[in-house]
Amino acid sequence: MKAFTRLDGLAAPLGLANIDTDQIIPKQFLKTVDREGLARGLFYDFRFDEQGAPKDGFVLNDPAYKGAQILIAGDNFGCGSSREHAPWALQDFGINCVIAPSFADIFHGNCFNNGLLPVVLKPEEVEALLDEARGGNHVFSVDLEQQTVTAPSGAVFHFDIDPGRKEKMLKGLDAIGETLQHAGDIDVYEMKRAIGQPWLELGA
Repeated sequence: MKAFTRLDGLAAPLGLANIDTDQIIPKQFLKTVDREGLARGLFYDFRFDEQGAPKDGFVLNDPAYKGAQILIAGDNFGCGSSREHAPWALQDFGINCVIAPSFADIFHGNCFNNGLLPVVLKPEEVEALLDEARGGNHVFSVDLEQQTVTAPSGAVFHFDIDPGRKEKMLKGLDAIGETLQHAGDIDVYEMKRAIGQPWLELGA
C-alpha cells in the first residue's frame, strides 16, 4: 500500500448525500478481483447514459475537473453494501482522498485498508470547500501529518483521525504490512514452538 502523507491536487465538488456503494461502482463491475480497470465503472450511471455516452452536467465529466485527486462529497458517503470495489474504483480513477461530513462505517474502514484517506469535516466546512471548488478554485492540500485541509483561499480546516490508522496510512501499511513489521518475533515464536512442541509441525 502506498504511503499517504500530503496530497496537493484538484478537488471535484460532488456534494451529494447518501451516495451508496452501488452508485459508486454498480454491481455489473464486480466480476473481477483485479483493482485495475475499475475506473470505467466509477459512478457509471451518473457519468453515462443508456447508450454509454458521457452525460453533461456530472462533475467528473467536466474537463475542469479532469485529473481530480480529491472528491468533496455529501453526508453518509459510501452507504449500502460492503463492497471493497468502491474504494478500489475511486483509486483507479485517481481519487486518493474523499472529504465529507460523514461516511458509512464499513466504507470508511475499507478506505483506510486500501490507502484512500476519508476526511470528516463539519457540514459547514464541507460547504465552504464545495463553494471554492465550484467557483473555479480547484487545487486543495490535504496534509495527513498535520491533519489539515487547506483550500485555495488559504482557509485551513482541521480533521480528527484515529492515531493508529493515521500511523498506518503515513507508513503505507495494510494489514499484511502491519503484520510483517513483527516478522522477526513471528520467526522466533515459530522456532521455539517447533523445538518445544514438534508434534504440532506434523500436519504442516
